[in-house]
Amino acid sequence: MAFTIRIQAEPFDTAAETASLTGGRADIGAVVAFTGLCRDEGGRLAALELEHYPGMAEAEIGRIAAQAETRWPLLGLTIVHRFGRILPGDEIVLVLAASAHRQAAFEAAAFLMDYLKTHAPFWKREHLKDGTVGAWVEAKEADDRATERWGHAPA
Repeated sequence: MAFTIRIQAEPFDTAAETASLTGGRADIGAVVAFTGLCRDEGGRLAALELEHYPGMAEAEIGRIAAQAETRWPLLGLTIVHRFGRILPGDEIVLVLAASAHRQAAFEAAAFLMDYLKTHAPFWKREHLKDGTVGAWVEAKEADDRATERWGHAPA
């Protein structure tokens, strides 16, 4: 199975990405889509700044995607992650997992998001409405715990 991984500054179109994944395919019975959005953190956030290591980020996401491919019978996979300045309400990440059946697509999408949150080399910094720039956002313990349900980390 081929998968699509892109890291870009520009917004993405979920419907267009889904159409690209499924176009002309009669073997796909389910596509699970997850779209992560930038929150305003209770009204205090003006923007979120995301940085990444070009090349390294794609390679790590590719390793995570390959691990999902070995665990579930996927027929297609698209991962798009944005970088740069993201405003509250804007999309940050898209995961599309396609399979013949819904359970595999749901589980693969959840697995991918858990590992993207904890293993993909992205750094986030908050820009607050009061004009201050926050520190780089630390990883959350809850995200680390979420990956534990999948067993070992992707190789």
